[in-house]
Amino acid sequence: MTFPPFAVAVDLVVFTIRNDELCVLTIKRGEAPYKGRVALPGGFVLPNEDLEAAAQRELAEETGVGASHDTHLEQLATYGAPKRDPRIRTVSVAYLAFAADLPEPVAGTDAASAKWMPVSEALEIKLAFDHSTILKDGLERARAKLEYSTLATAFCPAEFTIADIRNVYELVWGIAIDPRNFHRKVLASVGFVEPTGELVSQGRGRPAQAFRAGPAVQLHPPIARGT
Repeated sequence: MTFPPFAVAVDLVVFTIRNDELCVLTIKRGEAPYKGRVALPGGFVLPNEDLEAAAQRELAEETGVGASHDTHLEQLATYGAPKRDPRIRTVSVAYLAFAADLPEPVAGTDAASAKWMPVSEALEIKLAFDHSTILKDGLERARAKLEYSTLATAFCPAEFTIADIRNVYELVWGIAIDPRNFHRKVLASVGFVEPTGELVSQGRGRPAQAFRAGPAVQLHPPIARGT
């Protein structure tokens, strides 16, 4: 049996929090197909590359974000619909990335521009290729991971308050959370956060206790969505 040619690509769903909004990294395509359309960053894997190296390279080449930043990166899913790319049969491995305080992106290679777009806005438009589906899958993965992992600390600076962590949960989940109940659950989850011994002034009221990320990777007990 003769098999038709196909390509392997990587696509990236990169989340950060900017201006008190959950944002996703997007590009405007500078070349066909879908020239001028908004898309997620990504591209073809080179013959001598492994998948994660390709993801890091595409992130840096298309947006200027990547290697010098402490970014959590994990595989999301594989997408291989026969006509997802009109150029050639393409199987794409999507990666999910999270980081705090990422810089403004700078477009390069085949991207005409790059920017952080509020997720709420990105969900309202039809992205190039099947990137709308990839974005929705990435958002649901992020929302689920907040329930059972310490992912929320990846969106925070080195030192933060419980209110900062709660803000991450509210922005990613898209719901309001009871502050006292959430505070109790965070401190009950062993190894989630550790006190620094410092206090942080947050305007009116008493200064808040500062925390850093603890050693845990999983939450025990988990924090259920809607807490």
